[in-house]
Amino acid sequence: MSERLAPLLRSMPLRLALGLVVLFSVISLISLAASFLVTQRSFEQAMRADLTQRMAGFRAAPNATAVAALVKAEARVTDPERMVLSYLAPNRSHFGNAAIARDDEGYHIVSLDQDSPDLKGRYLALTAVLHGGQLTIARSRSEIEALRGVFLNILGLSLVPTILIALSGGLYLAHRGARNVNAIAGTLDRLTNGDLQARVGMVEGWSGDLADIADRIDQMARAQEASVAAIRQVSSDIAHDLKTPIQRVSVHLQDLSDSSDLPTDARRHLESAQKELEAIGSVFGSLLQIAQIESGSPKSGFAPVDLAELLRTCADLYGPAAAETGHDVTTEISPDVPLVSGDRNLLMQLLANLVENAMRHTPDGTQIRLSLAFRDGSAVLGVSDTGPGIPSAETDNVLQRLYRLDQSRGTPGSGLGLNFVSVVARLHDAALHLDDNAPGLRVSLTFPPAQTS
Repeated sequence: MSERLAPLLRSMPLRLALGLVVLFSVISLISLAASFLVTQRSFEQAMRADLTQRMAGFRAAPNATAVAALVKAEARVTDPERMVLSYLAPNRSHFGNAAIARDDEGYHIVSLDQDSPDLKGRYLALTAVLHGGQLTIARSRSEIEALRGVFLNILGLSLVPTILIALSGGLYLAHRGARNVNAIAGTLDRLTNGDLQARVGMVEGWSGDLADIADRIDQMARAQEASVAAIRQVSSDIAHDLKTPIQRVSVHLQDLSDSSDLPTDARRHLESAQKELEAIGSVFGSLLQIAQIESGSPKSGFAPVDLAELLRTCADLYGPAAAETGHDVTTEISPDVPLVSGDRNLLMQLLANLVENAMRHTPDGTQIRLSLAFRDGSAVLGVSDTGPGIPSAETDNVLQRLYRLDQSRGTPGSGLGLNFVSVVARLHDAALHLDDNAPGLRVSLTFPPAQTS
């Protein structure tokens, strides 16, 4: 159940509904709070005006005896829980329906009727000195405090139904939108996993924009299927036409090398031919591997990859060989670089190609540095050297298949190393840059933040 609700809770319609509910709730709370404060203030002003008017009536009494008589008469018909009348005469006699007492905790109102319970609650009081005595009139604030319950009921009756209706509408729209998204996402997942015959098709009830998106996805899928079919056919033709003859030539050369009566010069030429044949096989294998990656290798097999561990492994593998050629391979790895999602073997081949290129095309004594940093939420992998570098005008050309700076083909290499690097980088959605290391070349790959985990 929770697995089905999770996508709905993350859907845009439900988030919009929740946002509107929150906005409406905040506005309603502010409006009701303002109304409550205004109403409360109006009640208090009315009560104060009433107390002032009553006090004015008592002030009209000519002496203390008259004030006491008026207080005593009104106290008999006045509930002390609603209004308190208390007059402390000049002779210290008390008249009224309650008395004002004071202790360590402050002032309290005490009922004079022994059958009545102690008075609770808060009062709004007005005190004046009349004819040598002290008159206190206090009005209970229970009416004002009752307002709070009234406004809370209004808040509940207005907000709760609105929230329930908005959430129900948001869930309905989210569920409907999720079905549409799942239809498209399911097709894209099948295409990603290698099912190039997957199509969205026509779905009844879809709006025009969704139908247009579905049609464009189907067009892309048909074009991709046709392109992959053509590439696979070419690869099959290459495999059929070249692989078997190469293997036969290799077998013949091996049989010939097993002969014990070969002259020294002939054996030397035979070994050279075998090396050239191995190079041809290597180019053939690289071309097939690049073609397979470009044909849409599925990313379903991607897994978290530790680039720091890859750099250390690569440095350990090529350290001895670099020492023999006079190169110096070092690593510079920042801490806490997150994992990236990818194919570990392909990324390891990418690193190996870059290191081998640096060792092959730079003179002895060149420094080769493998680096890994974490900048702006992205893992940045770099391989730099202090060799002759690549002219800025050629940085795009060297990424092309079989392109070589040495047009005479006199230096070793197949022209597939950097092309393979660019293909693997594209597969991992990594940005590839070839920059001047002043001196030398710096190759950097920036993996997108979404791939780090």
